[in-house]
Amino acid sequence: MTRLAAALRGLTVTAVAVALTAAAVPQATGTVPKADAAVRGAAGTAPPEFVALRDVDPTIRQEIRYFTPHTFMGVPVTGYRQPMCILTRDAARALHRAQVSFLRRGYTLKVYDCYRPQRAVNHFVDWAKDLKNQRMKGEFYPRIDKSTLFRDGYIAEKSGHSRGSTVDLTLVRLPGPPTRPYIPGEPLRKCYAPKAQRFPDNSLDMGTGFDCFDTLAHTLDPRIQGRQRANRLLLKQGLEHAGFRNYDKEWWHYTFTPETFPDTYFDFPVWRRALSGGH
Repeated sequence: MTRLAAALRGLTVTAVAVALTAAAVPQATGTVPKADAAVRGAAGTAPPEFVALRDVDPTIRQEIRYFTPHTFMGVPVTGYRQPMCILTRDAARALHRAQVSFLRRGYTLKVYDCYRPQRAVNHFVDWAKDLKNQRMKGEFYPRIDKSTLFRDGYIAEKSGHSRGSTVDLTLVRLPGPPTRPYIPGEPLRKCYAPKAQRFPDNSLDMGTGFDCFDTLAHTLDPRIQGRQRANRLLLKQGLEHAGFRNYDKEWWHYTFTPETFPDTYFDFPVWRRALSGGH
């Protein structure tokens, strides 16, 4: 976050946008390789179609929650060895195009999660089956009985994130100071409480926090009105224009289509060394 702030300091939004546009990467071809519906990458190496988002667009902010203990489980998630966003190249290029548009209007995208290895999804599943572990209920699922998480679709044994073209994200109004770190054990705040009462986040007010297991997180829930609804629609319309599709039960969840790997799930860990030429 500090590096990004420094990179933007002294530049106007317009200047950043123009610079990015001049260097913009070409549009995706839309070619979809044959998928094998397997889980690949357990050995630790990603195929060459995967890239670090920072290499495509260093201005998009990254707050990779699952590398930290500020998760619905209360611990860092298995498989996140570095706090970085990895995506398929097509999805990263599309996100760059959306970012250029948002920068011109005085906003920046901020990603919470990108590619998610299958081992991380397995960690979610194991946690959901442990009904005694309610450590973070007060923030992430205050009104939900943990025993219903599978039935209600909050937890599943496979995730589109593991295919590499799905991202969880929000918008921050520039310049936007970084969000303060979560302190394990601090009092929990309901994820759907008014913004001033929720865990502080430098993003626009979307009506709930990220990873809020509640129907209020549904993108077009009719109870979300006014500025909160406008902020959700701003994010939605900008990303849809760049080729992303929203999951209607999570305002933060978007998938670029056509997916590079529509039926293949991967399990390489999240860190630079998993990428081609990574070190």
